[in-house]
Amino acid sequence: MLLGLGRFDAVNLAYGEAAGDGALVEVARRLLHFAADELADGEWIAARLGGGKFALVAHQQLNRERWQWLGEAVGEAIAAPIAAIDGSGTVRLWPRIAMMRVLPGESPAHILDRLAATLGRAHDRPDARVLWAERSHAPAGIRAAELEADLLAAIDRNEIEIAFQPQFSLADGRLVGAEALARWHHRRVGLIGAGPLFAIAERVDHVAQLSRHIAETALEAARDWPHDLRLSLNITPADLASREFARDFLKIVAATGFDSDRVTLEITEQVLLSDLERSAPVIERLRARGIRIALDDFGGGFCNFRYLKLLALDEIKLDRSMIEGIESDPRDRAVLKSIVALARALQLDVVAEGIETEAQAAIARDEGCAKFQGYLGSVPLSASAFLERARS
Repeated sequence: MLLGLGRFDAVNLAYGEAAGDGALVEVARRLLHFAADELADGEWIAARLGGGKFALVAHQQLNRERWQWLGEAVGEAIAAPIAAIDGSGTVRLWPRIAMMRVLPGESPAHILDRLAATLGRAHDRPDARVLWAERSHAPAGIRAAELEADLLAAIDRNEIEIAFQPQFSLADGRLVGAEALARWHHRRVGLIGAGPLFAIAERVDHVAQLSRHIAETALEAARDWPHDLRLSLNITPADLASREFARDFLKIVAATGFDSDRVTLEITEQVLLSDLERSAPVIERLRARGIRIALDDFGGGFCNFRYLKLLALDEIKLDRSMIEGIESDPRDRAVLKSIVALARALQLDVVAEGIETEAQAAIARDEGCAKFQGYLGSVPLSASAFLERARS
């Protein structure tokens, strides 16, 4: 496990560097004491890696549940108040812990890459003290630094592919458009999806370049679609952070020859959290050119209704978690009914994501959702496969 102390600089500022050093000594003492109590003798190593980061490695037969409990218990122990060495007050720390079970053949550098990436995500999650490393953030057999360098070259060589997730009308099952999804077929790792792809781009500050490449590639592919189909693209925080995003995006649309009034831009709550007031005029400028704006993954995060009040939106896309269970749980269906009623009052269309069964589709249609996407309709398709389906 990799343990990081969030906001540790604030301790030094508030209590002085001596108090900060004393807190680090106490963290080390607690970590050693905990390991000595809970782990077999001689089968573990604890170390400070620098700053407010510590590692605990156990070479033992521990199942995932036991390791999870150990991580949570360590977090509780470190979070307990620490008396400042000069008696000036009580220091409280905010530990976050990244955990993993090492697989055969994983190098120390690869292990640290995976843990560091996970710890970075943990510090952004106030609701989770312990997070497990996901293999997608640093695939086995290749270091994060190699992936980052390969990504920059892949963008230059147009190796980032676009898949299209078809969208359908719930009223009659008609194909109405598609959402563009980025895919990268790495020569050694294999398929890397949009989430890990943008995580890699963020580490090298190339999110804007990647986002632009995806938009250009998707718009060029969609230029040959039948004229009644719409294209949905996702907006990143880096996009809206740029003052010139609206101008630059409209130039891309014009250059590809795709009609701007057939474009939908999907924005998640994570994008809006950074600066809601700054996002509003950008959205207004895009809508003035006919572009529709959708609030994506609604219900999967904070479900902040303030966004519905302040932003000029055209539709909301329900997170797949809002669809799961609607055919069997009356409470889930009641929540769906309430959200659709709210959207209708605000003159917003509702798109249901993650529709996998006919029963789910029927309920979403009966409750007033306009469109759906999910495996019931189609898996994501290549550009050529989607064009063939659209023409047929």
